[in-house]
Amino acid sequence: MPELPEVETVRRGLMPVLEGATLSRVSVRRPDLRFPFPERFTERLEGATVLRIDRRAKYLLLRLSTGETWITHLGMTGRFTLDGDPAGLFEDVVPTGGKHEHFVACADLGGQLTRLGYADARRFGFMGLIPTEAVDDHPWFRQLGPEPLGNGFSGNHLAEAFANRKQNIKVSLLDQSVVAGLGNIYVCEALYRSGISPELAAGKVSGSRLDRLATEVRHVLDDAIRAGGSTLKDFANVEGGQGYFQHSFDVYGREGEPCRTPACKGTIHRIVQGGRSTFYCPVCQAR
Repeated sequence: MPELPEVETVRRGLMPVLEGATLSRVSVRRPDLRFPFPERFTERLEGATVLRIDRRAKYLLLRLSTGETWITHLGMTGRFTLDGDPAGLFEDVVPTGGKHEHFVACADLGGQLTRLGYADARRFGFMGLIPTEAVDDHPWFRQLGPEPLGNGFSGNHLAEAFANRKQNIKVSLLDQSVVAGLGNIYVCEALYRSGISPELAAGKVSGSRLDRLATEVRHVLDDAIRAGGSTLKDFANVEGGQGYFQHSFDVYGREGEPCRTPACKGTIHRIVQGGRSTFYCPVCQAR
């Protein structure tokens, strides 16, 4: 599933083309993705101008001139694509984005037309239209914790959220009410960089170690965003290119390989926590 750096990469790829653009010729090629498309979805999008594109956790939020916000969650295989030469690409007979393309629109930015497509092979993604003033109170958003790259995230915040928590810190960091947008890959990497065992109870981690953890969460996310995210199987940016951060993983997916910390003789282990694979170095991340 695309995590925060991948969704942020998509947002940054869409911004130059869609912000300020007016949507037209909107078409959906099936009634639903994970959930049904909103009522009158195409009519509500056509003629709307995209004022701004934001990200909240793993959601994309396109703020529209109509007073609504177009929400997209990419699920596991959702992918937006842009084509700068949309002439003739809107025929209904042959979906130019492939058999899994379920949405297409034309974006007009000062007379420059761009074809916007959305494909989703497994259809775990979804879209919504919510009044902009109601977004924060919507069930998708109202329980989310602070953004890990925002001012509300810190070691102090983690200390308050984890007070007396007996659950292990790995699973606790995946709790979206604690911090929004963190996923399995980047939690593993941040815990390694912080030297914290994923098996340690969240409430047992000291304040100074939580300060370092908060810093390393920011660093690993920033590094991943600069690398265009991670492509393990399906993720691609809006131009169809892959991310490159997977080549920099210290622990994720490296079971049995030597630890990259200089002078460490350990190897990367894999355990299962909360139904998810956890990768770590038991030497560098000793309890």
